[in-house]
Amino acid sequence: MLYLKTLIIVVQLLSALGVIGLVLLQHGKGADMGAAFGSGASGSLFGATGSANFLSRTTAVLAAVFFVTTLTLTYLGAYRAKPSAGVLGAAVTAPVAASAAPAGSAPAGGSAALAASAASVPATDVPK
Repeated sequence: MLYLKTLIIVVQLLSALGVIGLVLLQHGKGADMGAAFGSGASGSLFGATGSANFLSRTTAVLAAVFFVTTLTLTYLGAYRAKPSAGVLGAAVTAPVAASAAPAGSAPAGGSAALAASAASVPATDVPK
């Protein structure tokens, strides 16, 4: 489970850095005015409008990967294993050790378990 969390954190970090880099590479709305007057945008690697589509789609994919990894890490971090219910549906409790009581003061017979369970119940007459 630790390796899975580490892998997800690495993917999240790389996608975050990718989103930051791609957002910095993109041109703003005002930069398109220069392309209208022939500033050489048509001679770029992706064509006149190809770079905007490629960069914006790649940014959207990396942002989606970032959100998915964030939600996955949140789910894995909030998951707590619940104690298993017993055969009868009651929560399993640890047995009380009979050796904890002094040997001379232990009741005889089957009442030892009753005394041990009564000792673990909190008192109701405690002032608040």
